[in-house]
Amino acid sequence: MAGRSVLAALLCLALSGPVLAQDYSAILASPERSDADRQNDPKRKADQFLPFIGAKSGMVALDMAAGGGYTTELLARSVGATGKVYAQAPRASDRLKQRLETPAMKNVTLLERPFDDPVPAEVKGVDLVTFFFNYHDTTFMEVDRARMNKAVFNALKPGGIYVLADHAARPEDGIAVGKTLHRIAEASLRAEIEAAGFKQIASGDFLRNPDDPRTESSGRNTVRNDEFVLKFQKPM
Repeated sequence: MAGRSVLAALLCLALSGPVLAQDYSAILASPERSDADRQNDPKRKADQFLPFIGAKSGMVALDMAAGGGYTTELLARSVGATGKVYAQAPRASDRLKQRLETPAMKNVTLLERPFDDPVPAEVKGVDLVTFFFNYHDTTFMEVDRARMNKAVFNALKPGGIYVLADHAARPEDGIAVGKTLHRIAEASLRAEIEAAGFKQIASGDFLRNPDDPRTESSGRNTVRNDEFVLKFQKPM
């Protein structure tokens, strides 16, 4: 009987596919990545950030505020040929458009859409959404953030993950310094995400800097910015 149980377990494993750890070190070390991206890795602490995000082969991911596509490409490499990545931006930058022409981005679809309507209605069952260092911009733009976060919630499958990072403001500054300091208070952002129905499940401290007084613009700071990274989940 014991032998049959083992055989049954092995059969189930074979049918479900292998469970493999993602080799993020190999992804970051790929010789196909640009020098500019490699130079950005230490600033982003990519060796810690990428495992925290947790993108896996075959996943469907959405990168909000794709910018120049640094994160988008890392997601594309992480989900692989069997996965899919959507790159959202109200207006795609020239750098992102150029990057989309490279082989690494062949599994990426550009979505030039507003923040509060980031994906078409047919995009459902997304595994992972990322939104890095631009959420604070939506606090002074004409963006309905409640609608935006609900749209992300609806696009994600049950159990799907929403990872955000931003430049930290002082708690008392809340969302009031998005335009002047390009920062947002961690508690303020967290409250808005949780109001959409998400549950926080993790936080990363690898970009924190307690020596940052958080009173200077994140783009002109004389010390390394204090930055927070939060992971949320859509309930099952």
